[in-house]
Amino acid sequence: MIYFVGAGPGAKDLITVRGMRVLSEADCIIYAGSLVNPALLGYASSNCVIHDSASMTLEGVIAVMMDNEQAGLTTARLHTGDPSLYGAIQEQIEILSNQGIAFEVIPGVSAFSGAAAALGVEYTLPGISQSLILTRMAGRTPVPEKESIPALAHHQSSMAIFLSAGMLSNLSAELIEGGYSPDTPAAIVYKATWPDQKIVRTSIAALEDAAASANISRTAIILVGDFLGGEFERSYLYNPSFSHGYRQGSDSDQ
Repeated sequence: MIYFVGAGPGAKDLITVRGMRVLSEADCIIYAGSLVNPALLGYASSNCVIHDSASMTLEGVIAVMMDNEQAGLTTARLHTGDPSLYGAIQEQIEILSNQGIAFEVIPGVSAFSGAAAALGVEYTLPGISQSLILTRMAGRTPVPEKESIPALAHHQSSMAIFLSAGMLSNLSAELIEGGYSPDTPAAIVYKATWPDQKIVRTSIAALEDAAASANISRTAIILVGDFLGGEFERSYLYNPSFSHGYRQGSDSDQ
């Protein structure tokens, strides 16, 4: 069996219980060494074979998986955050499916969740934003034109932008081109939930300078939107005047 395991955003204890169990029982762990906290390997058994995939190709990873399958061993493929977000798991799954090899995906806490927790913020605030866009800048890997930063910025919703910490000048320009005002609140969260986490609050216009001042150029997620501004409306759900299936409001006409 092949398990694709979400390692979580960084902190060792933010992996799921199921993910931790799989790591402890695996005969082999292939982990994304450039992104996954190596402390998570402490859950592995003493006789577990560990491969760092940072220097491996897809073919090399699959070869290890195939060898393990032929030997009747269990493999844990440990991806950062949640495997379904920028995890490059689909290409692995397709090969395994074509070979008739069983697999299971174990979700994990994504960096966008870890970053919001570190900041103590909520992406979906009444009267401010009820949508969250997860995206990335176009780099060596392109993005569809309809999903460009200016096109998505047009919605003025909350945004969490991955894999773009080295392109902040262009990111600022494209966000402003899409309709955000230059003084829209923004935050840079470097290695969210890791011991060396850094948090920088800034504005869209000042993203590049703020990152440079904090010596941040990679491994950071960028959050953008008025949800960072501190203003919002009270939710209806817990308002005394709001009635729903479990509670009669004090004034249901409001």
